[in-house]
Amino acid sequence: MGSLPLEAMMPLNPDSFAGESSAVVDFLADYYRNVDKYPVMANTQPGTIRKLLPEAAPELGDSMDRILDDVQRDILPGLTHWQSPSFFAYFPANASTAGFAGEMLSAGLNVVPFVWTASPVATELEQVVVDWMASLLGLPERFHFKGGGGGVLHGSTCEAVVCTLAAARDRALSKLGHEGILKLVVYASDQTHATFQKGASIVGIPPANFRILRTSANSGYGLTATIVQRAIEEDVARGLVPLYLCATVGTTGLGAIDRVRELGHVARRYGNSFNLPLLYANHPYGDTKYVEMECAMRSQVTISCSLNNQQSVPITI
Repeated sequence: MGSLPLEAMMPLNPDSFAGESSAVVDFLADYYRNVDKYPVMANTQPGTIRKLLPEAAPELGDSMDRILDDVQRDILPGLTHWQSPSFFAYFPANASTAGFAGEMLSAGLNVVPFVWTASPVATELEQVVVDWMASLLGLPERFHFKGGGGGVLHGSTCEAVVCTLAAARDRALSKLGHEGILKLVVYASDQTHATFQKGASIVGIPPANFRILRTSANSGYGLTATIVQRAIEEDVARGLVPLYLCATVGTTGLGAIDRVRELGHVARRYGNSFNLPLLYANHPYGDTKYVEMECAMRSQVTISCSLNNQQSVPITI
């Protein structure tokens, strides 16, 4: 085998970068001009794309024009077009020019800020943005970095739930010892995102200790304190340890809103960690549900907010 050409050793060539990037921008602009013309659901069979692609990765890359031709011919027909005006599942269309430009800047600068010295301004920018969001949600100052709180920008609420479960587990086991993990119990409603059960499994909570509590139309399919308290009292009587209560503002399936204020009081009474994902709700600013949250902030509380799922808030950070 001969030597690779020099351009293969320069994956980002400043001389060709602008032209190739412009081609991608033009491709996407054309896609959005015509997104309403694509069938929303893909008309394809499992395994189709594997048949279209080579078995092994190519040694050398193709031209950008050829790559975009492949995307147009082979990829777009196999997509579900989430940004189509005819797409009504899951979450609202959330693409924005600001989000796209932010992704370009993030990918282009390509920093890895895992500690402060690795990229100081990236770490500090994250703190500033998280404090902005805490203010927009009307959270008390102790949820801000400047008030001794703070948070992290995750790729998804799924990651945030795992982190909060792990933190609650470690706090409990520091008192109970590691063998105490078999006694820890977590609580959520039958409308809570499946992420909750997956996350609990990841952090080692026994599946027998998941309490997926049934809701009904009487409460608008929101989780109520009466249901949670009954389940907790039964577990305490059996010698188990209530660990974590997950309430949701805007469940994925129905948009149900759990009774945040009263659930917060239950969590405080029994020492539970109280996690509140804001998944699929109306515009948060001025919403009375967020005022109610403050009344519940008396226990070990974490809040995760999926901004890209908020109606009328098409933001990517």
